[in-house]
Amino acid sequence: MTRLFATVGALFGLGAVILGAFGAHALEGRITPERAEVWSTATQYLGWQGTALLAVAALSWSTNTPAAAQRLFGIAGWLLVIGTLIFSGSLFVLVLSKISAFGAITPVGGLLLVTGWGVTAAATLKLKSPG
Repeated sequence: MTRLFATVGALFGLGAVILGAFGAHALEGRITPERAEVWSTATQYLGWQGTALLAVAALSWSTNTPAAAQRLFGIAGWLLVIGTLIFSGSLFVLVLSKISAFGAITPVGGLLLVTGWGVTAAATLKLKSPG
């Protein structure tokens, strides 16, 4: 699972760069400034959560990581993946489709992200000091 989270994290980072450039260039002048800001928010969250997934993968990769921490990192990773897909995905679709109903599911993704970060914090408390 660690390799999966590292791969998804890297792909989220890749997507953030590509979609950020797309928003800045291809959508420029085609969407309102408000929708451009929503696009930017979705891109930023995609990149940040990608970075977080790389950290989760790195922290759980070690053979010295206790089993309890590895389990929590696994839960955190899935919460971050699903939360990002819902949060950023709904915002991207909202901007491109102009269907405001997609904005209604964005908070569900946000709640999953908050929970994922909290579980990540709990997992780090289970780590042993390197010394």
